[in-house]
Amino acid sequence: MDLSAQLALTVLMGLFLAAVAMALSRIEDWRSYTPLAGGGAAVGGETGYVSKEKPAGLVRWLTSVDHKDIGILYGVFAVVSFGWGGLAVLLMRVELMTPAMDVLTGLGGENFYNGLMTSHGITMLFLFGTPVIAALGNYFIPLLIGADDMAFPRINAIAFWLLPPAALLIWAGFFLDPMTDGAIQASQTSWTMYPPLSSAQANPGVDLFLLGLHLSGVSTTMGAINFIATIFTERAEDVNWANLDIFSWTILTQSGLILFSFPLLGSALIMLLLDRGFGTTFFAVDGGGAMLWQHLFWFFGHPEVYILVLPPMGVVSLILPKFSGRKLFGFKFVVYSTLAIGVLSFGVWAHHMFATGIDPRIRLSFMAVSMAIAIPSAVKTFNWITTMWNGDIRLTAPMLFCVGFVSNFIIGGVTGVFLASIPVDLILHDTYYVVGHFHYIVMGAIAFSGFAAMYYWYPIFTGRMYQRTLARWHFWLWMLGSNITFFAMLLLGYEGMPRRYATYELSEGGPFSVLIQNLHVIATVGALLMAVGTIIWLWNFVVSWYEGPKAGEDPWDLREYGMEAREFEWHADRIQTTVTDGGEEEVRTDGGTESTEE
Repeated sequence: MDLSAQLALTVLMGLFLAAVAMALSRIEDWRSYTPLAGGGAAVGGETGYVSKEKPAGLVRWLTSVDHKDIGILYGVFAVVSFGWGGLAVLLMRVELMTPAMDVLTGLGGENFYNGLMTSHGITMLFLFGTPVIAALGNYFIPLLIGADDMAFPRINAIAFWLLPPAALLIWAGFFLDPMTDGAIQASQTSWTMYPPLSSAQANPGVDLFLLGLHLSGVSTTMGAINFIATIFTERAEDVNWANLDIFSWTILTQSGLILFSFPLLGSALIMLLLDRGFGTTFFAVDGGGAMLWQHLFWFFGHPEVYILVLPPMGVVSLILPKFSGRKLFGFKFVVYSTLAIGVLSFGVWAHHMFATGIDPRIRLSFMAVSMAIAIPSAVKTFNWITTMWNGDIRLTAPMLFCVGFVSNFIIGGVTGVFLASIPVDLILHDTYYVVGHFHYIVMGAIAFSGFAAMYYWYPIFTGRMYQRTLARWHFWLWMLGSNITFFAMLLLGYEGMPRRYATYELSEGGPFSVLIQNLHVIATVGALLMAVGTIIWLWNFVVSWYEGPKAGEDPWDLREYGMEAREFEWHADRIQTTVTDGGEEEVRTDGGTESTEE
């Protein structure tokens, strides 16, 4: 692609973004919508909002600035992205069941596989992981701290609406490939986008991919600023730093990490785009060098891991005590360990670079800090276990997913400590061991805690209860599937299977070893189990939203166990102020008792 075409593409994207901004500025009714948690009352004069009911239908979702609506929009977007990323990895796993390129041959072969791998990584991290946390944070942070809404409701809406065009840009190559007869393909740089591959790959799909990723980073940064401002300035009078809930603490810490790390990623992406389109040499061999990209990327990349895992830790710390019948053990230490992780996460990035030949003395210092950051994570783990110790355990679906989270997190954490050791990392670097470790943390943390949160808060954002049997099927399929898949990946790493490879056949046509092929088959079976569990979860949530029994004021019997929660008090107030027909309806809560609500 020549320079003129690159310039034309850049100008076109600028015009598109300007048009979006102008369209948003023309929506005058935004000023009149109430962001109150009550869902219909007017906001006081100090905020400037005028009392007016929300419009119905599609217009409401396109123009709403209510934090609950924005939270649901984030959630729907995250589910769509999860489906895209999940479909991509299923295609990859089915292909890896055989050593040769068989399944994807007609779709583009190795190039298509590389595009799927790139899309899967970026989608799961930036279009699923971060938005699903934003969904929970947007909906429940104001409820937990007693705020009317987020500090900047319209910025909140803009932050979300930047994500759909970002996703379209990231995925654009898959759609444009057949339309342009292969002139524009999906990005094949892997999710780490290492130069010189990413800077030399003459594919306009890479430029679209980088622009979309940059746009998602702008969205995330805007959301982080909003969360910080909300938690600092919008708390109710009875909510101070001493009794701020643990989920809000983790969201606050996460937002601080975003504020310091995402702008660096944005800067690196702009430099890479300049290298690609304007001939600069930020990451060229005769310029800054490819190692510069690794330093910039991983200075963002490792805090990103904790950006993704800290709020799930907060979810587990919030939900697990509710079904243990005890307050969270060592609350202050959980908060302190959260802050410690936030600080230490910026001092470990080079453990991703032990194999690059950097100074051994520098490697040693990064190994020490990488070992040290395991301590606050271990503090949390022991606090969760102690909270359950001799507790009145109720194995509801949220509790099962919290226990599954703790189990997977322990495996992921221990395997991470191995990789933090320089001699071990030099052997296992860039093998499937790294993939297994990373997925134990990411899927074992984000997905499990996300499911726990969605089941726990399902009565609030739907007013109904889900089917308990299907929820348990979902848990066990995911628990078995995730451990089968990711443990097989750890063993593949010990066997020396490199990651990112589309094929693993020898010159005579056989696999590297029969054990490697069998482990790939086992990993694929586990992934298919997780896919079935995901379908059950989606069916359960959608059908129960329309047909599930209505949830009462205290669907989890929290008052009975002395575990009252502010957001469920809001839920009870909402039910009491809703006009009903005076009839009776039976409500069965997950793990609770049958009751009759008027």
